[in-house]
Parts: sequence; structure tokens; C-alpha cells
Amino acid sequence: MAARVLDGEYDYIVVGAGSAGCVVANRLSADPSARVLVLEAGGRDNWIWFHIPVGYLFAIGNPRSDWMFETEAEPGLNGRKLRYPRGKVIGGSSAINAMISMRGQSADYDHWRQLGLNGWGWDDVLPVFRRLDDHFLGETEHHGVGGEWRVEQPRLRWDVLDAVRDAAVEMGVPATQNFNTGDNAGVGYFHVNQKRGLRWSSARGFLKPALKRPNLRLETGVLVEAVLFEGRRATGVRFRQGGETVEARARGEVILCGGSIGSAQILQLSGVGPAEWLEEAGVPLVLHKPGVGRNLQDHLQQRAIYRVSGVKTLNETYHSLTGRALMGLEYALFQRGPLTMAPSQLGIFTRSSPGHERPNIQFHVQPLSLDKFGDPLHRFPAVTVSACNLRPTSRGVVRLRSSDPADKPVIAPNYLATDEDREVAADAIRVTRRLMAQKALSPYRPDEVLPGPAVGDGAEALARAAGDIGTTIFHPVGVARMGLASDPMAVVDERLRVIGLEGLRVIDASVMPTITSGNTNTPTIMIADKGARMAIEDGRARG
Repeated sequence: MAARVLDGEYDYIVVGAGSAGCVVANRLSADPSARVLVLEAGGRDNWIWFHIPVGYLFAIGNPRSDWMFETEAEPGLNGRKLRYPRGKVIGGSSAINAMISMRGQSADYDHWRQLGLNGWGWDDVLPVFRRLDDHFLGETEHHGVGGEWRVEQPRLRWDVLDAVRDAAVEMGVPATQNFNTGDNAGVGYFHVNQKRGLRWSSARGFLKPALKRPNLRLETGVLVEAVLFEGRRATGVRFRQGGETVEARARGEVILCGGSIGSAQILQLSGVGPAEWLEEAGVPLVLHKPGVGRNLQDHLQQRAIYRVSGVKTLNETYHSLTGRALMGLEYALFQRGPLTMAPSQLGIFTRSSPGHERPNIQFHVQPLSLDKFGDPLHRFPAVTVSACNLRPTSRGVVRLRSSDPADKPVIAPNYLATDEDREVAADAIRVTRRLMAQKALSPYRPDEVLPGPAVGDGAEALARAAGDIGTTIFHPVGVARMGLASDPMAVVDERLRVIGLEGLRVIDASVMPTITSGNTNTPTIMIADKGARMAIEDGRARG
């Protein structure tokens, strides 16, 4: 049966209404003469737990809100598979993530510029971050006000987290009020993407206000089958919706904003990727691009858990009917308290060993513990102290399992595949133990549950323990990385255009050549704003 053709041609077709796609749709549709179509595989954010911050506990691992991806069995994790959550809704993973506002380090972006990517150094991207900000700190050299990306202080505190902060200072980590100045060394409370106690997703900040525009059309429940080409020019998209095959035509550009899983999968389904992979999957080749789906980077955290005593944590409150009622009441009356909690409240950026010039590990500290997201909290009072390697050297892949777009792709991050990553993981556990042994925490008698006192301090034992307790912190990037046209593994150029094709751009976290030193959502928002402006500029130049 022939596909139904969606009415008329669009200037832009944006594939994905996640963190990046919402921004791109907003920016492109600001021109009333530009006709913009947004295709989203998930649904609307009409569920309460997309908006109450603590809803991540119910959204991650729930097929209503999470695509329920899973990694392959990872050798570096001693054969374990990991859940790989991705948001199944407008706003994408910004609707279920940690809400932590984190730019990374200035050196991350200066490194991109040193790779030959003009316009991506810290001095280039800082004005973009500031333009996006609606920051509680007001107008400063680092932050702005009036933008769509709301940033606030957390709306609760815990004595046990204050004690961990004091322990970090005892250990020599400086206290900081702001991780987003370009140098994030220090210990302090994370700033969060919330507004008055509600999650501030990319959909809420960028997409929903723009949907009032008559030139912007959103279609949800869409399964993209392929980008359509005439020769090497992208001309549209074929997708399934409600049991029907539909085609949409683009006279300008097709822009992929599917994230590091979705964009890699769609490129490969469209015949753009490593020729040998596409042949194995039975997909006709349009362009051999060996870098599509390679260069996957992610932050692996070692989730150390410590039982504590004599201090309140969320574990015992969660299992108390009275405690739950009081939490609900506090939220209903004041929009404060544990229901406003990001998954992690306290951050520490430091070095795993003296050989590193700048912080290379990040701690996420939580006044709770559980086996994994989606599971209930433990019944004993505890804190989770997770350390991740900010700049891993291991590289993984995302590749098609078959030519069926409904078939979940192979995700193989290849964690702890290098000696350097195993060394950093072992050192990070040592730093964790040193932190928890500081005098500031002694009143609460921290008792190591994971990895556990049976795990010694030797490099081999700690590296194996890291494989046992390591889990993703949900930051996949890099599988359609920016690079020079002379680099055979580069997928897009510095203006995010797919090299070797016309009318096709990728604007999302997958274009990062190297991962940023911290949570990746805010850098993705920046890339989206900058990439959309490039698309507009290039469109004007063409026409």
C-alpha cells in the first residue's frame, strides 16, 4: 500500500521532541514564514509524575515513560546488562532526568575548538548558555535572566548531606556556590531545572509555548522508518503512525534530534552508516559513514552505599505512611520538601589522583539508597555516594539489531575497557572511602554496604568491584560526532550538517566529539540552540 503524503511541504522536519528537539522546534518556528513539522515517538507529558520532581522514581523503568532500553552484557561490568533509560515523551529525557543544571568545564569546549571545530570553544558557547538562562542568581558574567531554561536552588536540605559537604571540605575540596563558571572544582548543592517546585523540562520551557504558533505542527506516537533521499539530498521522512505509513516532505532540511540512541538508529535505518553494519541488517546503503553509531561515551558511576545512624534519610520516610503523608502535605502547601528532590542533591568535583590537572571525577550524593532505579528504597537509613569518571577513554557502539525500526538497537557502551578507566574507577572508590571516613561524618557512623568492607584496597579488587557496582548515569553522547571533513570517522561538520549529504543535520548530544565533564542535559540544550541558529543562517544563505 502506498504511503499517505502529509499535506504540503515543510521547510523543516524535526525528528524528535526531546531535550534538543524542543529547542530546535522553538527556534525554527519563530519565523512565521517557516513551516515546521516535529515528529515525536513518545506521547504528551500528561502524567503527574512528569512534573513533580521526585517522579523520576516512578518514571524510570516504567514503559509509560521510558523506552526501556538495555545494554548488551558488558565485559567490563563482569557480564552484567544495564537498564538504559530514555524519556518516552515530549521533552525526552529532560522529563525524567536528574534536573541538574551543569555545563561542564571550560576546557571541555576549548578542547572541541582545538580539534578544529571553530565556534565551539568556551568563549563561543558561554554567551549561548547565558542567553538560554532564566537563573535565580540573576544577571552576572556567568548567567542570564529572561531565557527559557529555568534554573533554581533546591527546595530542601538534609543534615546528612551537610555533613558530607563538610567532610569533603575537611578532605581539601573547596566549597562552592556555583558549579557553572567554567571551573566546577568544589563541593556544593546542585542547581536544578525547576520552577517553584515543578520540573522544568525542555517541553515546558521551549515546545509548549511555541505550539501556539500556526506554523508549528507536532505529531506524537510516530515511529520513523527512514529519512528519504533523492540522490544524496534528504527530501523528507517516512514514518508509521496509528497503523498507517505516512511520508512528509521537506523543501529545506531534515533535522535529527533523536538523541544518541535515536539519531544513530535513524541514520542507519536510512542507509547512512558503516557499510558492513547496514549490509548485515539488510538496509540498502546510501552513504558509507563509518562513524555513525561509534564513539559512544557515557559516565559510569560506582554507586557506593553507606548505612548511617542518628540522622534522617529518605529511606525510612518513604516506608512510613505518616512520613509519606507529611511529605505530600508539605509539597501541597509549600511546593517544598522531598517531593521536589532531584535524584542527587549534593555534588563534589575533584581529582581521583594528583596526576590529573583538573577535576576528573564527579560525586552525586543522595540521602537514600536502592538497588536500582525502579526498585523500592531500602528500609535502613543510608546515603548513596556515587563517583563517576568525567572523561572516560572507553568507547562503545549503537547499531541496528535488524532493519525493523521497532526493534531496539544494540547498545554496547564498552565500559571500563581501558586501563585508564579501570584505574580511575579504583581510585574513585578509594576517594569515596576517604571522604566517608572524615570526622564530620563520625557522629553518623557510616558503614559501607557497597562495595563492602570485604573488598580490599588493591587495584585489581577495586576494579572488579567497580564492575560489580558500576551503573550508567544516563549520559550517552558522541555517536554522530562533529569533526573535520578530512576525518573519516566524523559524522557532522562544525555546523552539524551530515558530511557528504545535503539537507540533513543532526542536532543533539550525539554530535559531541568528547563528553562534557558533568551532567549532559544543559550542554545538549546549548547545542540545540546553537545548531538551530546555524540551520536558520544556512537557510538564509541558500535562499
